[in-house]
Amino acid sequence: MIFIFIKRFMKYSVNRRILIIEDDSHIAEGLKLNLSLQNYDVLIANDGISGINEWKEWRPDLIVLDIMLPGIDGLSVLQNIRLEDERIPILILSAKSGADDRIKGLSCGVDDYLSKPFNLEEFLLRVDRLLVRSLWSSKKEFAEAGMDGFLPDTYKFGDNIIDFEKCTAICKLGKVFLTEQEVKLLKLFIINKGKALSRRKILEIGWGYTGSITTRTVDNFVARFRKYFEDDSRNPKYFKSIRLVGYIFENDL
Repeated sequence: MIFIFIKRFMKYSVNRRILIIEDDSHIAEGLKLNLSLQNYDVLIANDGISGINEWKEWRPDLIVLDIMLPGIDGLSVLQNIRLEDERIPILILSAKSGADDRIKGLSCGVDDYLSKPFNLEEFLLRVDRLLVRSLWSSKKEFAEAGMDGFLPDTYKFGDNIIDFEKCTAICKLGKVFLTEQEVKLLKLFIINKGKALSRRKILEIGWGYTGSITTRTVDNFVARFRKYFEDDSRNPKYFKSIRLVGYIFENDL
């Protein structure tokens, strides 16, 4: 049961937006009530797909995220968001409390992890501290600290150079202008360098779909990457197929 916690953290909470992605309506409404009492603006999404959509449209200042969600699981939601926004504070609130679960969350880019059942006062303090830290951290400060997200602005493999800021690539075709989705999928492959990614997982993280889109979409993007970046697209060095699984990006550098 969630009780109302009266103490307020007013200094930093005014007009800050918090998105709760949680399928348990009792927990979600209880969190919304208590966060609203702290003068936060709060929105609830009850599954992974609507959570991604609300994040894109509403642009919250912090996300509270459950792992076990219908449709797309919370870790896929987390990775989808991190491909575009590496700085928004995300707090996982989950019944999965094992060390392996926490490690998975941290490896995917979560800022904090709190297990259910939880202490409400501790939860509110963690939210408050995450928002305070987000106010302190400008892009310049992250860059000076060598902590500018998962990836630098440019990434080199072989004779290829990707500029994520300008959405361009230098490759055998010369200078190529990349679409937003191409940049997003390239980030996904590079962040998971050396790890096999199934088509289903690529669709979940890259598009926020559970399977309603044909897997040929993924194949077509990989074929495009091979055209850009491989010397021999029939014998790829970087974007390799794994039979009956999906794809893997490899870079020996």
